[in-house]
Amino acid sequence: MEGGRRAHIALVSWACTTLCLASYAAAFSHGASLSACTDMMPKHLRVQLHSPSNSYVTLHTNMSFYHPGDKVPVTVRSTRDFMGFLLQARTVSNDEIVGTFVFIPPGSKLLNCFEDGDTVTHSDKSLKRNLSFVWKAPDQPIGDIKFFISIVQSYFVYWAKIESAVVAQRGQT
Repeated sequence: MEGGRRAHIALVSWACTTLCLASYAAAFSHGASLSACTDMMPKHLRVQLHSPSNSYVTLHTNMSFYHPGDKVPVTVRSTRDFMGFLLQARTVSNDEIVGTFVFIPPGSKLLNCFEDGDTVTHSDKSLKRNLSFVWKAPDQPIGDIKFFISIVQSYFVYWAKIESAVVAQRGQT
C-alpha cells in the first residue's frame, strides 16, 4: 500500500508540474510581457542567458544616419531558427525607448512599453530566421540611436540586448 501511495503522489506531482510549466510556457508563446520592457529579459523559469557577442543573430539597418521623422528599415538575420524576440530602438545618450514601428512582419505584434508601438515582439511560436521591420523616428530630435533585440531560441535559451551599430541623428525637420 505504501508503494502505491508514493507512486500516486509522484504521479500527481508530475502532472501538476507539467501542467504548470505548460501553462506558463503558453503565456509567453504569444509575445513578451510588459515586464520585459525595461531590461529586455524573458521572464521564463530557469532560463539560460548567453552572451550577445556569441549569438547567431545580427541586427542591421541600411542607414548610418537619420533625420527626425525618417523611416528606418531594420533587418534581423539569423543562422538558426528562433521562436521569440523583443525589438526596440533606444537613445545612445540615456537608453530611452524611442520611436514607433510602422511595419512589422507576420508572426509579430506591437507592444506599448512607454508609447504606442515602441516595441515589437513575437505573436506566435512559429520558427523565425529573417525578419524585416520599419521604425519611424520621432518628429522631434532625440539624438543617436541603436536598435536592440532579445532572442529566445527555446524556452530555456536566450540572448538579451543584441545591438545594432549606432544610427546617428542628422539635422532637424
